[in-house]
Amino acid sequence: MKIIVDAMGGDNAPQSNVQGALSAVKELGVEIILVGRGEDILAALKQDGISDLPAGVQIAHASEVIEICDDPATAFRRKKDSSLTVGLELLKNGDGDAFVSAGSTGALLSAATLLVKRIRGVRRAAMAPVVPTGGGGAILIDCGATAECTPEYLLQFAFMGSYYAQKVLGRTEPKVGLLNIGTEPSKGASLQQQAHALLTEAGQAGRIRFTGNVEAREAVFGQVDVIVSDGYSGNIFLKTMEGTGGFMTKQLKAMFKKNLTAKLAAVLVAGGLKDFKKLIDAGEVGGTPLLGISKPVIKAHGSSDGYAIKNAIRQAADFASSGLIADITENIEYMRLPVNKMEKF
Repeated sequence: MKIIVDAMGGDNAPQSNVQGALSAVKELGVEIILVGRGEDILAALKQDGISDLPAGVQIAHASEVIEICDDPATAFRRKKDSSLTVGLELLKNGDGDAFVSAGSTGALLSAATLLVKRIRGVRRAAMAPVVPTGGGGAILIDCGATAECTPEYLLQFAFMGSYYAQKVLGRTEPKVGLLNIGTEPSKGASLQQQAHALLTEAGQAGRIRFTGNVEAREAVFGQVDVIVSDGYSGNIFLKTMEGTGGFMTKQLKAMFKKNLTAKLAAVLVAGGLKDFKKLIDAGEVGGTPLLGISKPVIKAHGSSDGYAIKNAIRQAADFASSGLIADITENIEYMRLPVNKMEKF
């Protein structure tokens, strides 16, 4: 398995990206192509006391870097020799099995869509992170790639999220829920009502296991395995979860530092606190897949350290070997609306 890594993308590049790549080679047995400024990558290796390029690692030189301030829709075209553009071209040409970047989300989405292309028949690619829930985690799709959606987009998100939950999370019959403000089919705006009808039909046909609308609080408790949403609502849901997790962590730390008794209590529950921290740590998952793209692409968090990059590479390798893209391709006919229904919706 060969994973292409954008060495220059992210807040801590290239150091963390190089460290994560080296860890992945040692622990996961994958091969890595580090894409970026060769001199910067070699300098990062030297900082870790490595003078020669390790076995299983190669460098693909790219002289430019897409910055956060660059226009995400056009940056990859203007900077044709950027690490992001060169890396995706390598993926497109079959020089690697998957691509990982912690760089600009918008630039990655635009470049992946226009260079690597979507699976034929998929209307929009979707970002599908695994969010922590009481059910051991759920796929949230979409979390921000497409703010304004059509009912057909949500239908396709449901299928792709269901396949991802089966292939990568190991859920045999993943429960699919539509994020909404109530459980009744009549709840929500016209988008949710129309999407509910399409998802119900897909569920009755046995294509997916649609359980109906799901409210945010029930989704957090683990009522479903796949949370289907437009990108606008999904992004609010995701960031609310992230903020709540950070707030709870801060409050717990303050509580356990209050006095000697509290400090002693902290020692007794240290194992549980460590598990809680891992549960809400995005670095444990690694990144977010762009589902609907014709080859595996993983978006790592911009602030990823070496550990998070290693986990993003693990996630990319799992994605590449899962057969997920083949499943989507083979079932695309069930994910598209006939002309008469497109007119209705």
